[in-house]
Amino acid sequence: MVKTASTMLPLGTQAPDFSLINTDSQKVSLSDFSGKPALLVMFICNHCPFVKHIAEELSVLGREYQSRGAGIVAISSNDSTKYPEDSPEQMVHESENRGYVFPYLFDEDQAVAKAYKAACTPDFFLFDGEQKLVYRGQLDASRPGNGIPVTGADLRSALDAILSGQPVAENQTPSIGCNIKWVETKEPEYFLPNGIDG
Repeated sequence: MVKTASTMLPLGTQAPDFSLINTDSQKVSLSDFSGKPALLVMFICNHCPFVKHIAEELSVLGREYQSRGAGIVAISSNDSTKYPEDSPEQMVHESENRGYVFPYLFDEDQAVAKAYKAACTPDFFLFDGEQKLVYRGQLDASRPGNGIPVTGADLRSALDAILSGQPVAENQTPSIGCNIKWVETKEPEYFLPNGIDG
């Protein structure tokens, strides 16, 4: 099975701006998270087996860390014309069924995914209080079928460090998953079409 890995955007990168529509039809923007001690931006989708594998933990993690003051947002950038399971209508159901308490935004023109150099689902970007990138790695070592339990250990460790004013370890393991489903002929330059069709 061929997988797509995170591009590992350079640490210290300023969070690219976004303003997208949430599942409740309200607009959510980067500026809405100003003043938060941490901001987690997750690129996920509905149909990817890698995301399904960790969706319950994302829901738990979202509730836990939002209650501790972190800003959390999920974004789906998949081409919903080719992948109707990832349509905005289905995102509403997914958010409700999973119990996501964080915004789940639709990146229709895929511009936000490209700004973040997002490559796979799931892809995680954690920013500090100044919205500078401090972590872009895996949730944990669990993958579908590898028998390792889903704990969120790697991402939780980074979140805990930020929220307690500690530095985040720079040795980070890239997230791996299905490639983002780019609109045909509009794939970004950094994308190598060798990912799995998950």
